[in-house]
Amino acid sequence: MRKKTVAQPASTARAAAGQAAPASATFDVRLMNGLARAMLLVFVLLALAYFARWVMQRPVFSISGLTVLGDVRHSNAPTLRARVMPHIQGTFLTVDLPAVQRVFEAQPWVRRAVVQREFPSRLRVILEEHQPAAYWGQEQGTDQGAGAQALLNRQGEVFEANLDEVETENLPRLDGPVARAAEVLSMQRDVAPLLAAQGLRTASLVLTPRGNWQLGVRQLAPAPVGGAALIELGGGDAPEVKARLQRFLDTAAQVAAHHRRDLTALESADLRYAQGYALRLRGVSTVAALDKARAK
Repeated sequence: MRKKTVAQPASTARAAAGQAAPASATFDVRLMNGLARAMLLVFVLLALAYFARWVMQRPVFSISGLTVLGDVRHSNAPTLRARVMPHIQGTFLTVDLPAVQRVFEAQPWVRRAVVQREFPSRLRVILEEHQPAAYWGQEQGTDQGAGAQALLNRQGEVFEANLDEVETENLPRLDGPVARAAEVLSMQRDVAPLLAAQGLRTASLVLTPRGNWQLGVRQLAPAPVGGAALIELGGGDAPEVKARLQRFLDTAAQVAAHHRRDLTALESADLRYAQGYALRLRGVSTVAALDKARAK
């Protein structure tokens, strides 16, 4: 049997073609509208950015001055302003606050600076100064003058300042690897009470490259007799060194009394012996006797 083919009317075919055309046209229109909106948004953002930049660069926002607060015992506020202002770039709105902070902290005696904006055209700076706890490094000769030399603050940080501006008297002189400066300061604080109990104070404390401690002591009295006495403490951690020094201080006065001396006559001591120590008093020495004992 043959199947009959029924031809569709021409009007029906035209209607089907007409339904597909509007769908494609709608997609194109939406795409064009989306692109137009995106371009408009980009244009608006660029215009706003340009306008904001233009506003921020107006003279009304130029930095007119600095307010310096905090610890300024050694840092003269007018001098600081004169030093720092030439390094400040930008306006009140665009200035790089961390960069200004670094400039302040590069000044002598300034340990920390907090920089804030102070509307409408000033900067507010709060300073924290270094508090010296000790001189740092080898003592320079008098022919070199005082000048800017290294100090150690209470946080164990090394900084440079003019020694003529140091107000605290009788600061000890510490030395060692800079990376271990805080450790040296901590050791000095540990031994200070042990010495004070014997009427002594720290004159110097050195951590040698080999890890040995060398302690210089003086009398607490205002007018000490002679120079500082040098005590070789040897190596080890803080508890070991403190225990070694305590044993020495517990018996050194008795040894000195046996030789009709006291600790004011101490010139040097070596605590690196396993079974005791050697000391030298003015006019008396136990070093030779100990060396003979070790040779036997």
